[in-house]
Amino acid sequence: MGMTTSGVTKTFSSIDVHAEGEVGRVVLGAHLLVRGRSWAERMRWCETELDWLRRVLLREPRGHPSMCAVLVLPPLDPRADVGIVIFEQGGVRPMSGSNTMCAVTALLETGALVATEPETVVRIDTAVGPVEATARVEDGRVCWVRIRNVPSFVVELDTKIGVAEYGTVTADVAFGGQFYVQARAADMGVELGAAHAQEIARAGTALLAAAREQVPVVHPEQPEVDEIALVMLHGPADSPDVSGRNSVVLPTGLLVAGDPSSWRGTLDRSPCGTGTSARMAALHARGELELHVPFIHQGVLGTTFRGMLLERTAVNGHAAVVPSIQGRAWITGHVQHVVRPDDPFPEGLTVGDIWGSEPG
Repeated sequence: MGMTTSGVTKTFSSIDVHAEGEVGRVVLGAHLLVRGRSWAERMRWCETELDWLRRVLLREPRGHPSMCAVLVLPPLDPRADVGIVIFEQGGVRPMSGSNTMCAVTALLETGALVATEPETVVRIDTAVGPVEATARVEDGRVCWVRIRNVPSFVVELDTKIGVAEYGTVTADVAFGGQFYVQARAADMGVELGAAHAQEIARAGTALLAAAREQVPVVHPEQPEVDEIALVMLHGPADSPDVSGRNSVVLPTGLLVAGDPSSWRGTLDRSPCGTGTSARMAALHARGELELHVPFIHQGVLGTTFRGMLLERTAVNGHAAVVPSIQGRAWITGHVQHVVRPDDPFPEGLTVGDIWGSEPG
């Protein structure tokens, strides 16, 4: 593979997987593309040299606004089995729960990593620290993946954020593998559920745009991780077997706090793994969720992730918790992508009916 602008046909493969509804396009052959002796260098390389690949994978005609992808790389930590980098519509990200479930399922079910029954442990190196995934395997099939995530922590609780058209909103800012701003859906005047998807997406991206301007963030150990990546609107459970509901919104273009026309996004189809981790960290900081208590988080499709806080820890002196998240993933296809030099849209395309302006 090379730059899509060169005059030769490119072909590369992916394994398409969904985790409780959210698509993760797993690219196993990306190891020769990524350079860097540290995770900071690898992430910068992906941002500056491989954005063409992110666009090819995620944009039309091969992708869609809610699609993500994961590059599987050799680990930098010799104790790990693989490393991963996440491609989202908003850019390159260090960690994703649903994408990790997709990657582990793809690796084990295709034999790229040896699967042992009844459980296989996969140690994963990421830009924000080590992650351990345990997969339940029966007859070669991955039945579920439980992820021991990176330490998660609160940046702000009940901070006031001024959001154009929505007023002052009380929100939490927390890290669960990515930085999130999280607020009650009711406080933004919207209801959760697929029937309200457009209102959720607009309110969520408005809050995210405002939070990025008003709440600075930086990871205590990885200073290059310094942006609120995503937004979660949450609400109470509506059934006894669920702890809470949420919708995470992924922006589909450049967000501007003062420009309502830019408030465009798509809903995470899964209950969101890193978002659930950040949510549990905020609940624990309030004394509303203790260690070893199951937290069943429901997404827009009604599917759930099973979360739990395993222990307390610290990140460079900052109080944190170690969360786990568990869900299921299914391989949906083995895809060979072709990019031809005479294609008028070699890096994919976007149209304003479903995409935001100037997508990342």
